[in-house]
Amino acid sequence: MSGRPVKHSLTLHGHRTSVSLETPFWDAFREIAAELGTPINVLAAQIDEDRGTDMGLASAIRVYVLQQTQDKLRKAAAD
Repeated sequence: MSGRPVKHSLTLHGHRTSVSLETPFWDAFREIAAELGTPINVLAAQIDEDRGTDMGLASAIRVYVLQQTQDKLRKAAAD
């Protein structure tokens, strides 16, 4: 598996864009969207709206994936 980012196409608010993410981050992002029952473009748009101007979309998605993973681990540890 290559550690290099791969471009993935998304549609945000009717506009096509792409993000470059490493495969493990993209796979985790897709899994989180599926678990939430949310289309990946909708989840990406939510992250885009929440990210502010200090961070690019790809970085915001990585941080979101990390936060969701950490939340799952904390919940599992508490059970």
